[in-house]
Amino acid sequence: MNNFTYVRAASVKDAVQRVTNDKNAMLIAGGTNLVDRLKVFLDEPSQLIDISRLEMKRIERTPGGGLSIGALVSNTALADHPDVRRDYPIISRAILAGASQQIRNMATVGGNLLQRTRCPYYYDTAFPCNKRQPGSGCPAATGINRSHAILGVSDQCVAVHPSDMCVSLAALDAIVVVEGPKGKRQIPFTDFHRLPGNTPQRDTNLEPGELITSVILPPVPFAKSGVYLKLRDRASYAFALISVAAAVELAGEQIKDVRLAMGGVAHKPWRPTEAEKFLIGKPANAATFQQAAEIALQAAKPLTHNSFKVELAKRAIRRALAVSAKGGGVV
Repeated sequence: MNNFTYVRAASVKDAVQRVTNDKNAMLIAGGTNLVDRLKVFLDEPSQLIDISRLEMKRIERTPGGGLSIGALVSNTALADHPDVRRDYPIISRAILAGASQQIRNMATVGGNLLQRTRCPYYYDTAFPCNKRQPGSGCPAATGINRSHAILGVSDQCVAVHPSDMCVSLAALDAIVVVEGPKGKRQIPFTDFHRLPGNTPQRDTNLEPGELITSVILPPVPFAKSGVYLKLRDRASYAFALISVAAAVELAGEQIKDVRLAMGGVAHKPWRPTEAEKFLIGKPANAATFQQAAEIALQAAKPLTHNSFKVELAKRAIRRALAVSAKGGGVV
């Protein structure tokens, strides 16, 4: 590991100024992803700026009836918070489906949003990777790609975003609040992460020097019926092959509103908006859910080893929607 300096930021403005003044500096809070990357030389910062002691650890009600979640709230604290468990159980279930208890104790909300792909070609520096070195190639596109993307891919990158929590936040239309050299701004969650396109090295739309300070959850009354379904190779501590976050609101037998997001399928949490539009006003039955699943996967472009994901995703969507339509709970 290369030598680097370590400093504790005194405030958000101090952290922003430090990371702006030194383009090779990096922020660290829980470090559950960053430290792994340091160990294998994926990141070689000139200094680490510790923000873990800043005042961004509160979960508070917003005037509109939603929640404001500080960027340094741990995954454990968020999953266990009574307001989250009652009003946004989809988040609790997503968090508890990911990582181990020890990692959830350290991992933060802001860090969860910024974690990088677990693509093995990205982590193994013996291989080229466009995320590490743009223009060097994507061996996953023609290599072992069982766990890789089927939606939103480009010839530059087929990696998937690893987060469970982010899938639930995408479904809830969360807002990311950031602060940087130009001041504060809010980014809709669906615009926060990026598809690879021709710039696979960029995971988010954060500008240089910007720091996540909080995440805002809007009031979504029917989120209480939220379901998070995660399909993986083993039942514990494994990334999703396919995951689905779903929340359905009914008016009688018809679907009044719906939220749907998918994980394990793209470079970012995926919102199948056309499938959501189709569901509005339709009867909440198996045939409707099947049609929605077909729409959600109609643009899928499976790779050599992951064509099974298409059918698996359709079944997961049908199951998650059906359970949410019955009031939610454990899938």
